[in-house]
Amino acid sequence: MIDHVGIEVSDYNRSKGFYEPVLATMGMRLLMEPAEYIGGFGFPDQGKPFFWIGTRTEPTTSAHVAFSAGSREIVDEFHKEAMAAGGTDNGGPGVRAIYHPHYYGAFVLDLDGNNIEAVCHEPA
Repeated sequence: MIDHVGIEVSDYNRSKGFYEPVLATMGMRLLMEPAEYIGGFGFPDQGKPFFWIGTRTEPTTSAHVAFSAGSREIVDEFHKEAMAAGGTDNGGPGVRAIYHPHYYGAFVLDLDGNNIEAVCHEPA
């Protein structure tokens, strides 16, 4: 199952101004801005963002897709297998408390530079 998706934008504030009213028509809100020029949208009653925007740092056509993992061990295995298959480490397995205390994820660039993630939201 896909956990969340992120897209890169050329102007964060302009894009935020676009997505806030557009996504509000479906009941979504800006739920989190964990770092400068990064925002996560979702349904307030579900408690976590699943659609992210962030300022692009260089011209790119890559995407970010995160897959839900049922355990931290699966996240570890995902990272290990991705490295063995020729992926590039983009953030090894670990807690990302910037999102929430139990966010355990691993990030890999695939063969085309897409940022692929496995994430577990369960406590250790």
